[in-house]
Amino acid sequence: MKFPAFLFSLFLSRLADQILLFLVPLVVFQVTQDVAWSGYAFAAETLPRFLSFPVCGALCDRVSPLKLLRGSQILRALVCVLGVLANEAMGGIGWLVGLSAVCGVLTTQGVMAREVMLPQIATQHGFDKVLAYAQTAEQTGTVLGPLVAAALFALWPWQAVVGAAAGFFLLADVATSYWRRGNSVRLHEPQGAPGHFLQPIITALGHVLRLPGLLRLTMLTSGVNLMLGTTLASAAAMVTGLHQRSATYYAGLQTLGAVATIAILLAIIRGSIPLRRMGVTAYALILAGGLLTAASTSHWGYAAGFLLVIGFDKMFSIYIRIHRQRIIPAQDYGKTTGVIVLLNNLTQPLAGLIVGAFADATQTRGVIFAVCLLVGAIGVASAVAARRKTGATQA
Repeated sequence: MKFPAFLFSLFLSRLADQILLFLVPLVVFQVTQDVAWSGYAFAAETLPRFLSFPVCGALCDRVSPLKLLRGSQILRALVCVLGVLANEAMGGIGWLVGLSAVCGVLTTQGVMAREVMLPQIATQHGFDKVLAYAQTAEQTGTVLGPLVAAALFALWPWQAVVGAAAGFFLLADVATSYWRRGNSVRLHEPQGAPGHFLQPIITALGHVLRLPGLLRLTMLTSGVNLMLGTTLASAAAMVTGLHQRSATYYAGLQTLGAVATIAILLAIIRGSIPLRRMGVTAYALILAGGLLTAASTSHWGYAAGFLLVIGFDKMFSIYIRIHRQRIIPAQDYGKTTGVIVLLNNLTQPLAGLIVGAFADATQTRGVIFAVCLLVGAIGVASAVAARRKTGATQA
């Protein structure tokens, strides 16, 4: 079914997206020479991504997700071109920030469309392996995106780099079209009925509260994202401040985290790990990694904890997505997943605010430890709730 072409489209799309994410704060800082403006620009391009998840998810239950996926790729290429042309005609760095923000919303639409399509694509391969393949392709694009952006930016002005990103988006759509022509799987057309614009969100929240196990999964994922966000937000201060390592060491550690993630995903592809064991193992190792980053007095211990948190986050993501796909009704999968992703990701900016309130690296260790206690408590509460449910069912 030419599945590698589908994976290649995911890789190219994520590669182009990461180029834009890398480029915006860097160019804004070079133009303004102000770190604050660079941070504001990053917030401006990323916040719309999170906020648009419920709307994009609901749209996937009303419009063909394949059309939405292809449309997001073509429109991102068009927005890149129009943004560069507007900059050339009128000037101003705001065009770069604006085009990246619009592309961020379109990226969310592409992500949600793919999320709805994957369970249907997986009918011939197994959902866990398809998810692992897809995340490996995207993670590879995440790793290479900043490297490609830095290399191109060293040779070309930012306008040309944005043009290259547009080319990658178009190539991603070509790969998607090639995959679809050779795809033997029948993709279901959405059956969502039109209604009030808030109705999909109300329906999704109802599912989160009432469907057995879904609220528990949402809480667990929020805990993991809080741990991940705290680790990422504090990493620079911990590595270069408390442990007194260089910026090169920090960049190398980030790269190792991406490599560890890909290695774990490949292990999932090659092996057959029971779903429950996958979830428990990933959650426990993420918590252990957080404790190591908080308690370790050496940079080696911190690095080990960092790699555990970063590496096993994607394994936990696969566990959650498989479990979630089994619980949510197919006709409401898009709208419900969109709301859940928004709820899950709210803890990441919260983690940044928590870490930002403690600029000193020694205080940050206490913050990380407190987050670990909270994540551990969520895990224990979830285990107790699951055991009670099992006991009630057996009775």
